[in-house]
Amino acid sequence: MGTLEPHPIRVPMPDSIRTKAIFHGTVQGVGFRAITRHQAGSFQVTGTVRNLPDGTVELIAEGSPDQVQRFIASVEEALRHRIEFVDRCDSQATDEFTTFQIT
Repeated sequence: MGTLEPHPIRVPMPDSIRTKAIFHGTVQGVGFRAITRHQAGSFQVTGTVRNLPDGTVELIAEGSPDQVQRFIASVEEALRHRIEFVDRCDSQATDEFTTFQIT
């Protein structure tokens, strides 16, 4: 009988946060996701950005509070002419992501 390989368990860093931001405005079809992924490269964040069926864009970012807040502020600044408003919700990080990607 073979042995089972243990699966690594990811434990989020206690000071890490997860921010889910929904961007409203003219945010689809304007390079929003590509710009967001590019901006993520300047910060120590992981997560994802995707278009939602209702015309909004969802961004989920995890990292230190400072890095996540600065990252989202940079996205808001880079795309300020496209964004009408943002709904944000912060919670404990889940360590679900290893990179930042477009989904």
